[in-house]
Amino acid sequence: MTEKKATKKATATKPAAKKTATKKVAEVSINAENVGFRAGDVYQALAAAGKAMSVAEIAKAAKISKEETYLGIGWLFKEGKVKNEENLVTLA
Repeated sequence: MTEKKATKKATATKPAAKKTATKKVAEVSINAENVGFRAGDVYQALAAAGKAMSVAEIAKAAKISKEETYLGIGWLFKEGKVKNEENLVTLA
């Protein structure tokens, strides 16, 4: 009597898929009304603080995204209402 040996088929294993981090980008509606409101938010945050602030600090104080903060700062720079002081933004 012969014994049968169990054979295993060689199965090709797929390499684990690499996970890539995706960066979430905030969508900002760019129109005069929205940018004007963001400028107001930035101005109010700076006025309330009474000191020079970083972009991140302004965004947090105004409760808006960094992208919206940059829009507002740009508007205010154009109007001459803010200035750059040692890499911080302050009212002019």
